[in-house]
Amino acid sequence: MDERGGVLRRAVGWIDPLVAMIVGVLVLGLLLPASGGVADVLGTVTRAAIVLLFFLYGARMPTTEVLAGLRNWRLQGAMLAATYVVFPVFGIVLTFLPDAVLAPELRTGLLYLTLLPSTVQSSVVFTSIARGNVAGAICGATVSNVLGIVLTPLLVGALIVSTGRHAGEGGGVSQTLMMLLVPFVLGQVVERWIGAWIRRHKSLTKVTDRATIVLVAYGAVSEAQVSGTWDGVTAWTLLALAAVCGVLLAAMLALTWTGGARLGLDRADRVALLMCGSKKSLATGLPMASVLFSPVMAASVALPVILFHQIQLLVCAVLARRLAGSEPATAGAS
Repeated sequence: MDERGGVLRRAVGWIDPLVAMIVGVLVLGLLLPASGGVADVLGTVTRAAIVLLFFLYGARMPTTEVLAGLRNWRLQGAMLAATYVVFPVFGIVLTFLPDAVLAPELRTGLLYLTLLPSTVQSSVVFTSIARGNVAGAICGATVSNVLGIVLTPLLVGALIVSTGRHAGEGGGVSQTLMMLLVPFVLGQVVERWIGAWIRRHKSLTKVTDRATIVLVAYGAVSEAQVSGTWDGVTAWTLLALAAVCGVLLAAMLALTWTGGARLGLDRADRVALLMCGSKKSLATGLPMASVLFSPVMAASVALPVILFHQIQLLVCAVLARRLAGSEPATAGAS
C-alpha cells in the first residue's frame, strides 16, 4: 500500500501545475464561454497582459550574462540548430500526415509547436537534476527565447501564413513583432535600473506569465466553443495527437543526445543539449498564438502545444532522474 501511495505521489508531482490550471480554464471555457462584450473585454485584457509579459522578459534578462554564455559556441549552436532547424523540419514532415490521422488544423498546430523557442525553467531544472551544464542550459534557453521573439513569428509567416495553412485572420508578423519585440526591447533598455528588483521578486514574472497563459487559454476555448471549432475533437483525436507528440519528442531526445556525442561535447554539455534542445515553450507559445492566429485557429493550435508540454515534462522528469543515477555527484557541476 505504501509503495502504491509513493507511486501515486510521484505521478502527481510530475503533473505541471500550470497544465492543471489550463485544463481547469479549458473546462470553464467549454461550460461558460465568453461571448459578446465580455469576449471583447477579455481580448483587450489579454493583449495588455501579453505586452506586460514580454516587457518583464526583457527587463529581467541581463544582456551581459547572455553574451557571456555564447562563448561555448558548439553547445549554443547545437541548441539553436535543434530548436530552429531540426524541430521545424520535423514539423514540416508532420504536415503530410493524412487527414485520417490528424485534422489539418492540428497538423498546423504541430508545425507551429516546432517553431517555438525552448523552455527556460524546466530545461534548467532538469539539467540540474541530471547533473549537466546548468550555466550552459541557462544561457541556451535564454538565447533561444530572446531569438524566438523574432524568429518564431518570421517562421510562422514563412511556413504557415504564406503557404495558407489555415492561419486565419491573425495579427500578422509585423504587428506581432510590435506587440512582442518592442516591449522586450523596452524592457532591456530599463533592465539596468529595474532588472535587479524584478529578479529579486520572481513571483511578479511568474504570476504574470501564468495569468497571461490562463487568459489566452480561456479566450481560445471560449471562441472555439462559441464557433463550434472543437466539435470534432474526439478521444481518438487526442490519442492520435498524443502519440504523434510522443514520437516527435522521442526523435528529438535521440538526436540531441547522439548529436552531442558526435560534436564531441562532454557529458555535462550533452545533458544540457538534451534538455534544452528537445523542449518547446508553452509560456511563449500560447501568448504568441493568440497574436499570430485568429481566435478560432488559436484554439486548435493550442491543443498540440499544451499536450506536448505535459508529455515533455513527464518524460524528461524520468530521464533526468535516471541520468543523475548514472553519474557521480561531482559531474556536470558547471
